[in-house]
Amino acid sequence: MNKLSMNGLYALTEWITRFAYVNILWIGFSLLGLVVFGISPATVAMFTIIRKWIMGENDIPVFQTFWNSYKAEFLRSNGVGIVIALSAYIIYIDLNYIQLDSIIQIPLYLIIFAIIMTLLYIFPVYVHYNVTFFQLFKNAFFIMMVNPLSSVMMLIGFVALFFVMKFLPALSVFFGGSLSAGIIMSSCYLAFQKIEKKQKEAQTL
Repeated sequence: MNKLSMNGLYALTEWITRFAYVNILWIGFSLLGLVVFGISPATVAMFTIIRKWIMGENDIPVFQTFWNSYKAEFLRSNGVGIVIALSAYIIYIDLNYIQLDSIIQIPLYLIIFAIIMTLLYIFPVYVHYNVTFFQLFKNAFFIMMVNPLSSVMMLIGFVALFFVMKFLPALSVFFGGSLSAGIIMSSCYLAFQKIEKKQKEAQTL
């Protein structure tokens, strides 16, 4: 095996280890907050790490960065988590208990789909932009609406990950959360770059 192949194999192994480590931290810190109060700050911390990796900051102290983000965003992220939980509950009620005519069901499903896609953008927007609580949801919806390609990439990534996890369910313990976050953050980061490029072009006019 030549040196180039060895370097590639080493890099692949390193990234597999990194994503497994972050996934374990995400599970552990979610449990630290008794899941209900821990999952949102742990998710913010996980997205913070993955965002830095995507931006090329590969040598950050993972545990320290994760812990600092978890502590700093504990209260605010739980507020976001409450909104997401309420949204999920409303969607659940709509899908399981409300019986509507087929004519009404179609727009309802479209609204539900838009809400779900907006929620997928929440944590990337949270860690990438310094915005108020209200702006967080407004920006997530706006970015989702104007970047359908990023949303399609996200859905394709989820479908691929679903089939991998279906055939190798044990991998979900080590990679389920971190790979999902990686797919979401990568797709959203492309959307962020596109928006920021347009903003810079507008400023130069």
